[in-house]
Amino acid sequence: MKNYIKLFSVCISLTLVLVSCETDFENPNAATQDQVFSSREGIFAAAVGMQQLYSDTGLRWIVETPAITTREGGITTTFQNMIELEDGGSVLPNFNSNVQGLWSSMLRIMKIAEDIEANANTIELEAGTQSALIAHAKLFKAMAIGSLSQNYEQVIVQTSPDNDAAFVSRIVGFETAITLLNEAAAAIAANAPSSEFINGITLDNIDLENTIAAMTARYNLFAGNYDAAIAAASSVDQNVTSVFAYDSQNQNPIWARIIQNDAPNFKPRDNFGLPAEFVFDPADGRLAFYLIPLDETNQNGLPIEDVSGFFNEITEPIPVYLPDEMNLIIAEAQIRRGSPDLAAATDALNEVLTDNDDPFDVNANVAAYSGPNTAEALLDEIYKNRRAELFLTGMSLEDSRRFGRPQPSGAAMNYDEERNRNFYPYPDLERNSNPNTPDDPSI
Repeated sequence: MKNYIKLFSVCISLTLVLVSCETDFENPNAATQDQVFSSREGIFAAAVGMQQLYSDTGLRWIVETPAITTREGGITTTFQNMIELEDGGSVLPNFNSNVQGLWSSMLRIMKIAEDIEANANTIELEAGTQSALIAHAKLFKAMAIGSLSQNYEQVIVQTSPDNDAAFVSRIVGFETAITLLNEAAAAIAANAPSSEFINGITLDNIDLENTIAAMTARYNLFAGNYDAAIAAASSVDQNVTSVFAYDSQNQNPIWARIIQNDAPNFKPRDNFGLPAEFVFDPADGRLAFYLIPLDETNQNGLPIEDVSGFFNEITEPIPVYLPDEMNLIIAEAQIRRGSPDLAAATDALNEVLTDNDDPFDVNANVAAYSGPNTAEALLDEIYKNRRAELFLTGMSLEDSRRFGRPQPSGAAMNYDEERNRNFYPYPDLERNSNPNTPDDPSI
């Protein structure tokens, strides 16, 4: 594994050159891209590194950035990037490091995934290794595109070495991610992942089949393909888990932002950052799972708590997805589909509310839903439970828009707003190199 990490550093260096706008100086001693991807060791290193880049660097931006925008978290630092995020409004600058970090890390992941897919068939590998490498690359490219589509109004779905990548709408981004996931599922259905792949890449931490199905459900929901979302979510084995694993060298990135050195950049908001109209049963197990009462406010007067759950230890694994997300997808899609089924939606919601044996111990373990049997009331309950169940998973901005929560005013420093942006501006680093970069959204 150490050799893979060393090789991955070469891959990352190549990727940075290929997806950014920099003067290209030739280094006669450096490995070329063809050399990196022409061997089993090289392509394994790229796959390990892509996964690590997503779980370490990428996940920090995926979770932290929308968390501040939607009040899941309150800042506890004087770093300008965090101040700008919490202030929000139409003045959020393109050079904000969170706006840039989220964008650039996802493009780097996409580029590595594209290189793996392009080269996996050119190396002599056993069938199950080859198919799994391709499926793994498609999965991570899909998750990178999906993360961009949750946060930017238009996105890139194919990188370009000439810095002229085309932009498409975020819905096309989700549809592209779904296509990649369907292709990934077909690849491992034809040839199941080999032990060589599992032992060399995922180490049994990520179950490809169920993770692909879970992401297919997620992005179909976001794209408005409700029957497909129900079918994919129903196919996920909720007793199987997939996690991003960490150690002392590759640390849990949210722990590093909240707890490390007792110098937090942000802390979670009480009530999961939701307004007072959303009331939780005090016995709801997710309150104690994610939050440690603190009874303090941050510098802008926002009530904050200490963090627990998946983020309070340096080596704590973070789930790639949570099993009950599938039940929440089914519940929401049953209401939004062409022929709503409120009874099926309620049944799926109750799977979440009454859960007491979740594989990750994220158990609400409260009474079944007893509110009004209307689409509006059920959607409110689903939104509340998504915020609690999927706390700090990077989906809060997508959810806030989709559930029609109050629009931001565009004014900065309005800390009473549920969210202070709809989408992020496009980073300067993209605008300055890519002539196809669209105008920024107004808010």
